[in-house]
Amino acid sequence: MIITAGLLAGAIALLGWGLYRALPYGKLGIVAWLQTLVLMLPWLVVFGTLSVGIVLNFAAVLFSLVLSIVAYIALGRWLRLLAATSDAPLPPLRSGRPEVDDVLTPSQTTPDSGEPLTTSAPPALPPDDLQGIQSIFSIDTYFATEYIPYKGGVICRGNLRGDAKAVHATLTERLQATLPDRYRLFMVPNSEGKAVVIILPATTTVARSTLLQKLTAVLLGVATLGTCLETSSVLQGFSLLNTPGLFQRSLPLALCLVLIAGARELGHWLMAQRYDAKLSPPFFLPAWQLGTFGAVTRIESFLKNRNELFDIAAAGAIASGALSLLFLGIGLVLSPSSSGLEVPTIFFQGSILVGTLSRLFLGDHLQSEVVVVHPLVIMGWLGLIITALNLMPAGQLDGGRIIQAIYGIKTAERLTWITLIVLGLVAIVNPLALYWALIILLLQRDLDRPSLDEMTEPDDTRAGLGLLLLFLMAATLIPLAPGLAGQLGIGG
Repeated sequence: MIITAGLLAGAIALLGWGLYRALPYGKLGIVAWLQTLVLMLPWLVVFGTLSVGIVLNFAAVLFSLVLSIVAYIALGRWLRLLAATSDAPLPPLRSGRPEVDDVLTPSQTTPDSGEPLTTSAPPALPPDDLQGIQSIFSIDTYFATEYIPYKGGVICRGNLRGDAKAVHATLTERLQATLPDRYRLFMVPNSEGKAVVIILPATTTVARSTLLQKLTAVLLGVATLGTCLETSSVLQGFSLLNTPGLFQRSLPLALCLVLIAGARELGHWLMAQRYDAKLSPPFFLPAWQLGTFGAVTRIESFLKNRNELFDIAAAGAIASGALSLLFLGIGLVLSPSSSGLEVPTIFFQGSILVGTLSRLFLGDHLQSEVVVVHPLVIMGWLGLIITALNLMPAGQLDGGRIIQAIYGIKTAERLTWITLIVLGLVAIVNPLALYWALIILLLQRDLDRPSLDEMTEPDDTRAGLGLLLLFLMAATLIPLAPGLAGQLGIGG
């Protein structure tokens, strides 16, 4: 109850702060703020009603989420129409405003090594190259007013004279035609939110995984298979470490966990292949509590834009989440059964999402102290927890990448530290939160490096999908209050 009330108060405070920032921008600011409001409204209604013990129909909640996303997209189109016919600047409610150096430096390290981006110590920019770079600018694309030497390349300050996405594509094409394969063009926001073009030597690359790191990934994968087997056996009432002869009993459920973790990495990999992006091998994280915490996967190339970052992150979360929900749904349909796992019904109070879905399928069976469920229920639940943990808005987790893609680097940095603080507080009552906070702090805290076109935001559909995923993350990890669980008929 306290956690739910705290989330509700935080959301209201965030809306108030957003309105305060939006008012100086007039109508543009109000419409931008309304976008935030319509996306947060379902959250406020759900958590607000839960905090006072009122249970909403699940179908009504789902319909309100869909309706809010549609309204968000419609408001986004209206906002762009207003911006196109107004001289006022677009309010900075979606994009961060990092300084140039802040944009170029986050997370420019290789997996687990801390080594910086590899460069071949480029010499000072040759005069002929500078002249070629100057020739790509024009008054109808980007009017450059100042050239500052920077890391073997040049920072080109000036004024953007068109749509950022189109201008970036035009300048990149001109640069390749003038100095083929010698330089790479970035367009990033400065501290005032204005576009700055940065051109760096093509020798500035992202370090790839070493052979030792690949061997480490293989060993971690084998260890994760072992922890999944042990978790599966413990759920069935025995320890595989003590009774290795029961390996065949442990294998099927362990494979479910492996499939869920593998689906996440496959989703990342397939989307990266679509964009010709390079990923490190997945460094799976074995865990006795869940079998696995998922995997750490680094992006080992420069992405073209923030859409690519969003799609790569969301694809993995959607793949593992969908498979987990499938396992959970099949398990609930096959439950209760005479042969299965005995689970205390109070266990279903541990998640708003799982508890509500279980109540729909199991009905009055959840009013007893113990219910026998199909093992797929537990596998699906564990999969949802793994997916939800990786959707937390921090660092290079799927949720952190989604936030960075939608809202920019500065917002992602702030939410990373807020997430760590929240996990630290939750760790007082749940040790799992402490383990996950340490993993984020040691392995996942840094953000991904910026894309080549950091100015162009993901479209409203992606933004809505991202916030829906974050909502499902919260609904999976936040427990039902005992009073509400009693009203739902969950627990003896």
